[in-house]
Amino acid sequence: MARKSVRESRIARHRRVRKKVKGTPDRPRMSVFRSSRHIYVQVIDDTSAVTLASASTLSEAFRKATGEGGKKGAAQWVGAEIARQVKEKGVEQVVFDRGGYKFHGRVKSLADAARESGLKL
Repeated sequence: MARKSVRESRIARHRRVRKKVKGTPDRPRMSVFRSSRHIYVQVIDDTSAVTLASASTLSEAFRKATGEGGKKGAAQWVGAEIARQVKEKGVEQVVFDRGGYKFHGRVKSLADAARESGLKL
């Protein structure tokens, strides 16, 4: 039997987590996707299937705001930006969906920056 690829294993972990993690209007789901160059985050209300806010390293605001800092610095900016957007919409708490990735490195930096900006995970 062929061994699973890294991507297939991550998707299997993500599906397993998504069985339990659901976003509600009171506490939407903060979903993270990480590629080799960029990081993306969305805040989603799963009951009405609506994306409340999103941020990524591809946004115009990111390109204007940052210069140096590397991938972890970029993840911190994205975490602070998503927290700012969500708080403007009146949401204080979210449930964190790490997308099957380990909670370290860029994913952890994003979560820590969102917490520092006043969002409860």
